[in-house]
Amino acid sequence: MTKLILIAAALASAPLAAQPIVTTASQEPSWKKAEAEIAARRSIPGATARAKNVIIFIGDGMGISTIAAGRIYEAQKRAKAAGGSYPGFEGGEENLLSFEKLPNRALVKTYNTNAQVPDSAGTAAAITTGTKTRIGVLGILPGQGPQTCKTPELFPRTLGEIANARGLGLGIVTTTRITHATPAAMYAHEPSRDWEATDRNYSAEERKSGCPDIATQLVQFRGGADVVLGGGLARFRPTTAGGSRDDGRDLIAEWQKAWPTGQFVDSAAPFRALDASAPGKVFGLFNADHLDFNADADRAKEPSLAELATFAVRKLEAGSKRSGKGYVLMVEGGRIDHGHHITNAYRALDETAEFSAAIEQVLKTVDLKDTLVLVTADHSHVFTMAGYPPRGNPILGFSRPIEGGEGSSATDANGNVVDQLGRPMTTLGYMNGPLEVRSGGKTLNSQRAPTDPNFLQPKAFLLGSETHGGEDVALFAGGPGSALASGTIEQNTIFHIIASALGWR
Repeated sequence: MTKLILIAAALASAPLAAQPIVTTASQEPSWKKAEAEIAARRSIPGATARAKNVIIFIGDGMGISTIAAGRIYEAQKRAKAAGGSYPGFEGGEENLLSFEKLPNRALVKTYNTNAQVPDSAGTAAAITTGTKTRIGVLGILPGQGPQTCKTPELFPRTLGEIANARGLGLGIVTTTRITHATPAAMYAHEPSRDWEATDRNYSAEERKSGCPDIATQLVQFRGGADVVLGGGLARFRPTTAGGSRDDGRDLIAEWQKAWPTGQFVDSAAPFRALDASAPGKVFGLFNADHLDFNADADRAKEPSLAELATFAVRKLEAGSKRSGKGYVLMVEGGRIDHGHHITNAYRALDETAEFSAAIEQVLKTVDLKDTLVLVTADHSHVFTMAGYPPRGNPILGFSRPIEGGEGSSATDANGNVVDQLGRPMTTLGYMNGPLEVRSGGKTLNSQRAPTDPNFLQPKAFLLGSETHGGEDVALFAGGPGSALASGTIEQNTIFHIIASALGWR
């Protein structure tokens, strides 16, 4: 009897048999390369541990330079709020963002199959389908195009689809439009990321392809997501109701008809009144377009990313208790990217700090014994942190000289380091970007002081919008299976780390 008990206990503690993934992506070379990268890491202690739940945080555009500047910004912001300093503060450089404290990490190569420097669609699709693809497309293989919409069974399966099919809870949270590239990669198959709705960005000629717009795909998503929170309400409403859809459809009404026990909310007050433990799906869209930058947001109207993310976790945890199964949650800090595209480091770094705060709150909520937490970026930006500023120099300010240090010692009347043309130099800058932009009813330009929230950092080349960068990004990981995050990996290998942790093959 004792022997039988010991055998039963051993079987109970052994990993469950891997469940195969059936997807057309499995024949792609990048899928096979990712499998090889996982296989090479299986001998690392803890690499084969199984997770019940997976949460992946994506800081859109959060490259290494953004993380470095972001940790200083966060510390200096905290010091300012505390009256100038706080215990252990030396200047902010020693600070760590919440996710930097996770135990495992890797460098991630972000190129698309046809692009050295990627976009958010191709990179997000790599993370959610397990295979790399072209720039600008969602949930389709490199060789597929609009014609494949006639045979949708040939599309690769997304992380959201696989989770749904296996009975796991599913959540999608973002500060962008919910139909934007990164969140859409969880559920959509689209040959153009711009086909978010039947509006001016999806022409009548293009619609002859028969490809449903992204908003329609979300509402018709098989099985539905348990919690969907973000912006982009206009993509779901007809023009007659203040939306952007020219087909006359009200997709919110269609969603409510499909999920009569679900709850739709469009502002902070009814959202905050929701009971996360109650059954039924939740769909929340809090802005006609993207959510406002944190620095500009009215929290009486729009919840913060931390509120959205922690609600999603509580909702999914409650569903998990009822079903006995786990969940998959994607949370995007999407407006980091938008701050960079307008070359406004203040908003990009403030969004980074808010993203870190949301992760910190979620890490207090979940148990890393059964939840794999991954934090990464889809791509970087041409964002630089340069010169030789001293410790504690305002990260958003002009550079000051260090006595006996390297670099120019020439200064202006205010003591700022100047270049050979006599121009004061900022610590932060961009390789390219616009001279001036309008955002949130404000004019942003480089004529202001660098500490002004509406200052645009200097740039070498002038473009209407700053571009992404092509260097590697970081992956931070904690929880079961996080040991697989090591070395330098392909971006689509992140999908395979998730699949391995959840026992999918």
